[in-house]
Amino acid sequence: MGTTRPSHFKAARLLAERDPIVAGLLEAVGPPRLAPPVESHFAALLRSVLYQQLAGAAAAAIHGRLLDALGHEVTPEAFLALAPEALRAAGLSRNKALSLTDLAAKVCDGTVELEARGLSRESDEEVIARLCAVRGIGRWTAQMFLLFQLRRLDVWPTGDLGVRRGFGLAYGRPTPSDKELEPLGEFARPYRSVLAWYCWRACEVFASAGASALTT
Repeated sequence: MGTTRPSHFKAARLLAERDPIVAGLLEAVGPPRLAPPVESHFAALLRSVLYQQLAGAAAAAIHGRLLDALGHEVTPEAFLALAPEALRAAGLSRNKALSLTDLAAKVCDGTVELEARGLSRESDEEVIARLCAVRGIGRWTAQMFLLFQLRRLDVWPTGDLGVRRGFGLAYGRPTPSDKELEPLGEFARPYRSVLAWYCWRACEVFASAGASALTT
């Protein structure tokens, strides 16, 4: 907000300069690779909520039918215009339909801000608080939205098992709890999203190499 944020690549290099474990992971797997968003913010949230607690193939099929019902116009207004019968025909459960209806309604009434200008004025915690007001959206879902859709650099998803496990593997310690992990990421501010990305990669590195910890 008012300043130019570094890229994820530059943030990774800056973080590697202060931490040898990140430096080792940067050397092992390269800079962070985050695919650019291809959906609108509303479409990304709709997909995220829809996929929760569903097998990938089943979720993809329901998502595809819902997109067809929307005529691939994935807006909150278009969703709210769908009849309940159309939602059931797409395969949405009652709970999913209620959650997505609540999301669409809260975007329309301004409870959830998804316009670029409004989002640019909100801190990560403000975005999380707004999203968590929606039925079916919790802190983890909101953090993934911040990290992958908004590309925020300082998201630290301590509730993510992969991040906790990867941190333990990379730093040669037992897998920390979410409460234990919170302060362990302080050294990485304001680039904790980059640290989280390398924790996910550490799970892959150690699974394939069977090593105990990265050293430089």
